[in-house]
Amino acid sequence: MPAKAKVTKEMIIDAAFAIAREAGVENINARTVSERLHCSTQPVMYHFSTIEELKRTVYAKADSYHSEYLMNLKSPQKGVMLGIGMNYIRFAIEEPHLFRFLFQSDYFSGATMLELIDADELTPVLSAMQKALNMSMEQTKKIFLTIFLFVHGYASIIANNSMKYDENVIQSHLERAYQGAILAAQEECT
Repeated sequence: MPAKAKVTKEMIIDAAFAIAREAGVENINARTVSERLHCSTQPVMYHFSTIEELKRTVYAKADSYHSEYLMNLKSPQKGVMLGIGMNYIRFAIEEPHLFRFLFQSDYFSGATMLELIDADELTPVLSAMQKALNMSMEQTKKIFLTIFLFVHGYASIIANNSMKYDENVIQSHLERAYQGAILAAQEECT
């Protein structure tokens, strides 16, 4: 029976994820990962034939982490989308390196907004919104798209250190945009 590997694939992914969170994806390489694990570079290159493959695996882990973060609604909001939107902006503040990795790098694979909104990862968010709004999925997607663009703009500006975070001001703007998007969706149906 072969000896059990001391450095597992999961340990390598976790170490690379930690590097992406702390210093950015551009700092993931065999040397930085092996230093974090106190091992040689051999286990890293054994489990991942290229660093690009490791980065793509870390991207998937970051995407799952981001989805869980979004759905962890700490305080009741006036709408599910408001809570998710504020979490999206908070994520950009608390995890700027991961935010840039997920949404401002070549690793983001959504070619169009329509592909993004139809992605399986978004199903829980859209389902929660649809239930809260009591609207069709088509209306819900329109509202989501409007709010997503608004929230992503705020989050991008903040993640790149161009604007201070004022939760009350941002929440007020988001509430107005949300109400406007709901009214527009309702008017389209009449």
